[in-house]
Amino acid sequence: MAANPAIGVVYHWLGGLASGSFYVPYKGVKRWAWETYWLAGGFFSWIIAPWILGLVMTKDLLAVLHEAPASAILWAFFFGLLWGVGGLTFGLTMRYLGLSLGMAVVLGLCAAFGTLMPPIFRGVFLSEVVGTTSGRIILLGIAVCLAGITAAGLAGISKERVMSPEQQKAAIKEFDLRKGIGVAVLSGVMSACFAYGLAAGDPIKTLTLQHGTATLWQGLPVLVVVLIIGGFTTNFIWCLILLIRNKTGGQFFNSRSVGRGPSQEVVIETAVDAPSREIVEHSSFQRAVQVLEAPPAQEPSERAPMLRNYLLCALAGTTWYFQFFFYTMGETQMGRYKFSSWTLHMASIIIFSSLWGIGFKEWKGAGRRAGQLLALALFLLVGSTVIVGYGNYLGLTAK
Repeated sequence: MAANPAIGVVYHWLGGLASGSFYVPYKGVKRWAWETYWLAGGFFSWIIAPWILGLVMTKDLLAVLHEAPASAILWAFFFGLLWGVGGLTFGLTMRYLGLSLGMAVVLGLCAAFGTLMPPIFRGVFLSEVVGTTSGRIILLGIAVCLAGITAAGLAGISKERVMSPEQQKAAIKEFDLRKGIGVAVLSGVMSACFAYGLAAGDPIKTLTLQHGTATLWQGLPVLVVVLIIGGFTTNFIWCLILLIRNKTGGQFFNSRSVGRGPSQEVVIETAVDAPSREIVEHSSFQRAVQVLEAPPAQEPSERAPMLRNYLLCALAGTTWYFQFFFYTMGETQMGRYKFSSWTLHMASIIIFSSLWGIGFKEWKGAGRRAGQLLALALFLLVGSTVIVGYGNYLGLTAK
């Protein structure tokens, strides 16, 4: 099947739509703590969906993973673990820099490192990227994407400035530029490791093609490897700590089990799909304050809608997985510049996350300047996907 960058961009937009939308079903979950519904959905995100779709859409999945070089498996595991660490440390960035500035710094670094490091590591950055017209156009698209991320960050900062002093203090309780930038660099680089994990799994893609898997689905076996370590392991450990600390583990089995923990307000996740604000709010540093301010225990007579909650978590978790399902499909369409998929992925996520925010009226009352900056961000991000797609098209037609 011949590559088609235009179709690849559409696949990446679908992936961005999935990532920007997955949290919406969580809004319907009732009377479950964050750690309960996040882990319930996570089983579908990191284990159930990858395995089921991998088994259905590819040939001989177990045999392919068994035959894969140990180095490919280990590097995919390793980068998946680093990606998970990057997601968790994203919460610290929110603590020290605030949501808007923290997101701008982390996502900018994540987009840049996730896109540029693979060709640099392979030693083709100067020859195939800087040294070709198509490569330079793709670099322009990456630069426009970074400008869009910056504009989105400035829009958020402008929005925060119209908050009351009390709201501003609640938004950034521990502002520390030096610590924040340091953690943001760590988080941005680590979060980009998902792209490295997919690149490390190239031998697995080659094997599954040899077993008869269609080109479009060649990335699915790699997702099985990366997500189990990067997604499941790191998030399971953190959620387990919270389940024990807040005594909320019984919520999985008993509709009357409530526990005593932080507020159950559903918070929109970030573009790196990390439980950002929740990590800050549930951290040991904040725990002493939360104990003093803990909400009263819920009435035992109020039951959690168990079946509804599990179905909504399954929908949310599966939707989360589909961002990378479509990502691997889009990657197959980008030709020799498939590293640019990461920029398309990041831009698409922010586009659709912002549109959902507008739909939920989260920007209402943010002020004219914030609205203008957000519109500029969306324009630049959409433009970046078009520029990157055009650069990939030129790469296919170049002699």
